Amino acid sequence: MTDHRVIIAGGGIGGLVTALTLHQIGVPCTVFESVREIRPLGVGINLQPNAVRELADLGIGEADLDQVGFPAKEWALVGLNGNDIYSEPRGRLAGYRWPQYAAHRGRLHMLLHEKVVERLGPAAVRLGAQVRGYRKEADGVTALITAADGTASDEHGTLLIGADGIHSAIRAQMHPDQPPIHWGGALMWRGTSRARPIRTGASFIGLGTHRHRMVVYPISAPDADGLATINWIAEVVVDPSDGWNQRGWFRQVGIGDFIHHFEDWRWDWLDVPALIRGADSVYENPMIDRDPVATWQDGPVALLGDAAHAMYPTGSNGASQAIVDARVLGAAIVAHGVTPEALAAYDAKLCGPISQVVLRNRGAGPFGLLNLVDERCGGTFDDIDTVVPAAERAAFMAGYKAAAGFAVEQLNAAPPTIAAGARARAS
Repeated sequence: MTDHRVIIAGGGIGGLVTALTLHQIGVPCTVFESVREIRPLGVGINLQPNAVRELADLGIGEADLDQVGFPAKEWALVGLNGNDIYSEPRGRLAGYRWPQYAAHRGRLHMLLHEKVVERLGPAAVRLGAQVRGYRKEADGVTALITAADGTASDEHGTLLIGADGIHSAIRAQMHPDQPPIHWGGALMWRGTSRARPIRTGASFIGLGTHRHRMVVYPISAPDADGLATINWIAEVVVDPSDGWNQRGWFRQVGIGDFIHHFEDWRWDWLDVPALIRGADSVYENPMIDRDPVATWQDGPVALLGDAAHAMYPTGSNGASQAIVDARVLGAAIVAHGVTPEALAAYDAKLCGPISQVVLRNRGAGPFGLLNLVDERCGGTFDDIDTVVPAAERAAFMAGYKAAAGFAVEQLNAAPPTIAAGARARAS
């Protein structure tokens, strides 16, 4: 290979998997992350089988993932009166060669950071250093860095990968006329509680209607007392006409601020108010995304993860897509070297299709089935087949999984994104 260095802006899940991928294929890189300390922040996320496959190919296997999450067995939508709308097995139970994991985002982040430091060395991640922009050069790109103390510096590299999240400075420079962050009116409260898992013991449950719902799933195995860490999201849709201007993007709130929306949500198999009241802390944030852009590339610069395709969490595949992004980028560099041509191949493969997934998720993604039920019967029913026939429900879900890249037959038959032992082509 060459000694061409890749600069990665952002040390989140996408940025760290990019670093691990580049190391795997023999490309030196440095991650610049604005926070001074990596801490296990956040609550639950899902890792779809396509992402678990990529992590396994990076040497991050199920023994590692068992430390940060729990294999999922079922995905289900339930109506307002507690009756099933749709359910299906997940992971290996669904025929995938890889499991699906419900994981604690912060613990997954810490695991990836530990792997980067172990494999690339502690100097590979520079904390308290934010990439605020870039300058294209004849021989690559210069990243414009601002340290936590305000000191400015330049870092030169052959390529720059903007993995700096929904508020990406790299994307803002690449697309200066992009619209502001999009909020469609959904307001979410997130927390975790210790409780007994329901249904299979590893079920992801979407409950209610598109405009008023709960999402509940475990992110740990049960302890000796039968209690697991249960991730939950409470959501309502309000009038978005005035925009999101009354609060910050993410803040801790009291349970009393929102529990009135769910006080009567009690069934013999789930007591939602008790689950919510069991949380140590709760965080409020709007469900937001960004309008797709025409390209993720500007010469030697490319976007990745939320900087490229921030999406509503309705498809449970935002983090999974960031992982897949990193691997597709690595495959392009194997084929084309550390060059803008590699970034162009990556952009051509993913930008258009994943932009469509962003729009699908904005339209409720797989939760769109709740829309259909709400429109046809108001969310309550005795026999779901008389509301949305089984074939219609199955076709709806199959279409989403195919678009998001984790249709079971397609994924099982696909060759590795990066072949074992592959190295980047000399530029």
